Amino acid sequence: MNEENTDGTNGCSKVRTGTQNEAALLALMEKTGYNMVQENGQRKFGGPPPGWEGPPPPRGCEVFVGKIPRDMYEDELVPVFERAGKIYEFRLMMEFSGENRGYAFVMYTTKEEAQLAIRILNNYEIRPGKFIGVCVSLDNCRLFIGAIPKEKKKEEILDEMKKVTEGVVDVIVYPSATDKTKNRGFAFVEYESHRAAAMARRKLIPGTFQLWGHTIQVDWADPEKEVDEETMQRVKVLYVRNLMISTAEETIKVEFSKFKPGAVERVKKLRDYAFVHFFNREDAVAAMSVMNGKCIDGARIEVTLAKPVIKENTGRQHLNGQISPNSENLIVFANKEESYPKTLGKPPTLPARLNGQHSPGPPEIERCTYPLFPGTKLTPISMYSLKSSHFNSAVMHLDYYCNKNNWAPPEYYLYSTTSQDGKVLLIYKIVIPAIANGSQSYFMPDKLCTTLEDAKELAAQFTLLHLDREHSLFSLDLCRRIRRK
Repeated sequence: MNEENTDGTNGCSKVRTGTQNEAALLALMEKTGYNMVQENGQRKFGGPPPGWEGPPPPRGCEVFVGKIPRDMYEDELVPVFERAGKIYEFRLMMEFSGENRGYAFVMYTTKEEAQLAIRILNNYEIRPGKFIGVCVSLDNCRLFIGAIPKEKKKEEILDEMKKVTEGVVDVIVYPSATDKTKNRGFAFVEYESHRAAAMARRKLIPGTFQLWGHTIQVDWADPEKEVDEETMQRVKVLYVRNLMISTAEETIKVEFSKFKPGAVERVKKLRDYAFVHFFNREDAVAAMSVMNGKCIDGARIEVTLAKPVIKENTGRQHLNGQISPNSENLIVFANKEESYPKTLGKPPTLPARLNGQHSPGPPEIERCTYPLFPGTKLTPISMYSLKSSHFNSAVMHLDYYCNKNNWAPPEYYLYSTTSQDGKVLLIYKIVIPAIANGSQSYFMPDKLCTTLEDAKELAAQFTLLHLDREHSLFSLDLCRRIRRK
């Protein structure tokens, strides 16, 4: 416990001693009946609460809380979050000094309570001028495994992963776009719990671990973005994957129209996947049941409902060490299969931005624009006064991140090499002066790019990922890599 802390309740700035902190926490425990235990850099309040019977709440009941004042503790935070419902467990991340680390996880007893907490407490002014951020916390149980031999079948990969790691539930393997007898060179491994996935990642990640004589790539898979049930009930577009590249849009339309002629409005195909738009949702759902698993031009297809984009978050990016679609988009496979996507799922919009690669046609960049009328008053502002949601570029996010932490701007160093076919390939090394003497002196991705813009963006994405892991101060507005450590 700190020797002294500032008690900012109701805007006061009284100094609170460690003894007073302890007294306040004891009073909270006595009032609520919850236990409190500190271990592994976090302090757990509850989990389970008094009188709880049965298993813990399911996934989707936990929220992530960021931008918490460092001298604020459970006696102030718990009453605020109890407004949304019954707390199953409150986990406040702690420093050795006794201060909190600026973020926490709150698990409620139901998903509805967690959603209510997000609605009423995101951007809540916890102290004068201090706004917290609240978003869903995803308990990731899935790993991305790259550089897998392409001739390996799902059963072989599953058996091998079960031999080298514990708690494997399933593996998800996608066939190659050009040769359906081969995989794409990567797989997703599902584990029985986050802990099992974390232990497997720890064992496999050093880079020296090999499967079938190949050094594999291992990282967390980006969790699928959950779309609320009410929104999904309005979807009337199907996502169709595993198509042959040669399959035409007209062929897809004919096949999906067989069960009810005239039901399909239009089809949009990109490479080996397509979107089938229906006039009515009922027809889309019926077609999904009929067509899933069917063969078109010799390829067995997978059919699901497409997930729509949440407009307010369009433009945010997955900061996962590689270029990726908007935070609400799922996966769009790049032209080169060596570009490993670490998100499992489907692309919900057309056309979508691809993972640092160019799509078969020129990508359409969606911009929200308004007319500038003559005489409109314009006010000079600093970019650092904006929220991170105003930035689409990872380069801008990184600059913003450094500024918010009172660090000097990132330094970019450009390097090049030549590919076997004579192309100039580029890569950036990024140095963050404020932490250059710390745990990592520089950040450099493991992918080369053909354009300067892509190389810089990729390096910034990679750096943000590792800063997020190491410093846990990442702005909640970027909440894209929320997971338990």
